[in-house]
Amino acid sequence: MKPIFALSLPLLLVAPALSAVDARQAQRQVPRQPAPAAPAANTATPLPATQAMFASYVRDGKLTGIVGAFGAGNLPPVFVQAGRIAAEPTALAAGPDALWRVYSMTKPITGMAAMLLIEEGRIGLDDPVSKYIPSFAKMRVLTSPDTSLDSVPATKPITIRNLLTHTAGLSYSIVAKGPLLKEYERLGLLPLAINPAAEVKMKQVRPKTLAEFADRVATVPLIAEPGTKWSYSIGLDVLGRVIEVASGMPFDRFLQTRFFTPLGMTSTFFAVPAAQAQRLATNYTFVGDTRVPLDPGATSIFLQQPSFPYGGAGLVSSARDYDRFLAMLANGGTVDGVRVMKEDTVRRGMSNLLPAGVFFDSDGTKQGYGAGGFSNIVDQPGRLPKGSYGWGGAAGTLAWIDPVRHARATIMVNYFPADRYPLATDVGAALLKDRARLGL
Repeated sequence: MKPIFALSLPLLLVAPALSAVDARQAQRQVPRQPAPAAPAANTATPLPATQAMFASYVRDGKLTGIVGAFGAGNLPPVFVQAGRIAAEPTALAAGPDALWRVYSMTKPITGMAAMLLIEEGRIGLDDPVSKYIPSFAKMRVLTSPDTSLDSVPATKPITIRNLLTHTAGLSYSIVAKGPLLKEYERLGLLPLAINPAAEVKMKQVRPKTLAEFADRVATVPLIAEPGTKWSYSIGLDVLGRVIEVASGMPFDRFLQTRFFTPLGMTSTFFAVPAAQAQRLATNYTFVGDTRVPLDPGATSIFLQQPSFPYGGAGLVSSARDYDRFLAMLANGGTVDGVRVMKEDTVRRGMSNLLPAGVFFDSDGTKQGYGAGGFSNIVDQPGRLPKGSYGWGGAAGTLAWIDPVRHARATIMVNYFPADRYPLATDVGAALLKDRARLGL
């Protein structure tokens, strides 16, 4: 798996297009239990080019199913969908309430949970992590990260800001190399689920609680001094432990209490209930050009309770649910009149929180990074504008907010690796065509 979110998104101009759609059509709801038959092309959709692009991905065998949720301002989302949640002809149609592994799209949710505690004064953005997890008080830094575990004492503490923005000096088993990778594997610093076969091996070494996980992370030398380098990491997983210490409740319960329940996100889980298993898509990978099931929905590892809630890659969600989260952010902390966060908190969380002089490299362009997701600080022709925020998942899912046009988008698919197809580019190009077809 690669921790890649395709940032070369063509400029999202769907907002004015959706604002021209008849409100009654925009508010049409898809049944929460999709019918077994795959849907025919939706000729009534206000996004026909996007519908055609989705259908082509299914027709060409790139994936079995895909769902998009596109919203603008206070309008309900428009859903576009094609195919099924698995290759079997009896599989349910892909729809707004199908369940998908969102992997790293968990990170913005965890990041905003931390911002909520910052809003309430329970943690500080530049507090040292050791204030909440004492084992982080004395960290060490590798002298040759790719080849040795030799280290020297760190000169700076890891802060909450560093965990939020991947600047803590932590790494990831999916990006680490050499001795450091072996150390992560030895200590079971593997906060993700793949399938039951892989889980048998990973669970033998993985910590059994979030507290134990965080304390083990603190024993591993850092790849760089805190606050000096952007490096994709398990920082958001460690942040889950900070959240439960500062809030006084388990991390997963905090998310449920403060986000999922008030937002009406009834299809977002760390473990899918057995009664909802039929809605879970199959995750695929590829052997050459042959698509093969990696984690069938009916026997998925996501039907089991994880060792602990993975704040960086643990959630399953639906297009409808994730759109609720994005809508809350896009509307300054409220959805349907329910306020979850203050507007200033949302704006801060989506802004560039990187330490001075540090940047997130987006295809050779220096960009910012906010609370668990990118924060564009430079306008790039044909791409998401300055101020945009979002992230993607290892199984191909995508999510972003364009605050300039008050637009948001969620794309749900499940296949490894995420960068096998130029999905983000293709979706953006289709949205541009839809805008043109609507005469806007």
